[in-house]
Amino acid sequence: MVPATAGNVSVRVGDLVAITPTSASLAELTPAQVSVVDLAGHLVRGGLEPSSELGLHLGIYREHGAGAVVHTHAPACTAVASVRNELPCIHYSMLGFGGAVPVAPYATFGSTELAANVVGALIGRSATLMASHGAITYGPTLAKAYEAMELLEWACDLYLRTLALGEPRALTDEQAQAVVTASRERQYGTLRKVAKKKPRRS
Repeated sequence: MVPATAGNVSVRVGDLVAITPTSASLAELTPAQVSVVDLAGHLVRGGLEPSSELGLHLGIYREHGAGAVVHTHAPACTAVASVRNELPCIHYSMLGFGGAVPVAPYATFGSTELAANVVGALIGRSATLMASHGAITYGPTLAKAYEAMELLEWACDLYLRTLALGEPRALTDEQAQAVVTASRERQYGTLRKVAKKKPRRS
């Protein structure tokens, strides 16, 4: 999902944010190369310049209370973001994002305009596509933010496959609410031990 030096990742711990440095190959990155900044964007640890999308990451932390942020140029996500204004909710797993995924308007990478566009598109969502650019997800932990990006790329790939067959069906509000209700009642997505039944006495 991250070819060459494309994409960036960050994690917030208290009032500090660890973020990948600009122009870094994430596959070869070492812990010592990670930049650490405060919430104002000032470098407090590390010798490399933070990602050019630092302002975007900080905006998400300030406005959405994220614990971690993942940004990629994943191919399916970028394809959808280059032609559509929204990824419709064609599978119930997308309700984990909040439903249909919007496409934030295009702006130059690293700009305050792009940061504002993405932060605005994330209202009520934990994922958004970025027009002619890529995708971004956030979560309470790095593992959850990354898991959301994997799911978003899967959903975009699924959507692209359905287009070859016809117009994809999006879940209705009623269907979406039924999924939410069933997930809550069944604690869907949570590992649970099976309650052992006492043997019957004959």
